[in-house]
Amino acid sequence: MDWRLFAQRMASMARDLLAEHTLDATLEQISRSAVELVDGCDASGILVLSEGRVRSLAPTDQFVTDSDMLQGELREGPCFDAARPDRPERVFRIPDLTASPERWPHFVPRARELGVGSMMGFLLYTREEELGALNMYSRKPGMFTEDSETAGWLLASHAAVAFATARTDEQMQEAITTRHLIGEAMGILMGRHHVTEDQAFDLLRTRSQRTNTKLRDVAREICESGGAER
Repeated sequence: MDWRLFAQRMASMARDLLAEHTLDATLEQISRSAVELVDGCDASGILVLSEGRVRSLAPTDQFVTDSDMLQGELREGPCFDAARPDRPERVFRIPDLTASPERWPHFVPRARELGVGSMMGFLLYTREEELGALNMYSRKPGMFTEDSETAGWLLASHAAVAFATARTDEQMQEAITTRHLIGEAMGILMGRHHVTEDQAFDLLRTRSQRTNTKLRDVAREICESGGAER
């Protein structure tokens, strides 16, 4: 492993991640970087657990998604365990899926059928939160060594910060958009029904509760319809 070259490429990746403008683009760059930077990595993706359900984000190959869904179905696997907040371990590696499994006895033989030879899972985390697992796959057994694990861990550390930052930016942008939508909808209702600002907001909230629709979506509907009842 040429660690000096790796460090140079990691620095370039960090700049590329900073240049991305959306969460999806950031996650796709993370997955691509894993394939480009970690020796033996043929495919990569991010597994996120949300209310116990698996989401497969930015996979570079279909078998990444298939593996994520399989781990969610079986409730076991290195990436599934890495993404679980109740597990103290943050890195998992299966160097050879053709060998008898020491862990994940249900997952390993079925992953082998997907064409996975070796794999690694890294928890993506910051001081404030745990975000999911960065997963790396090789179609050949024996490709992921201790050096591969170290390289993956370093990449995952940078990726977690980029992931958290991009998600925060997206949430802030959504909040600004929602605030503008609600303000515009309230203005329409105030003009149409000759009500106060507080009364207009109550109308929005009542419609939201009555239709079991998010306030943002109710506001968007009013803006698009000009306040006409539906």
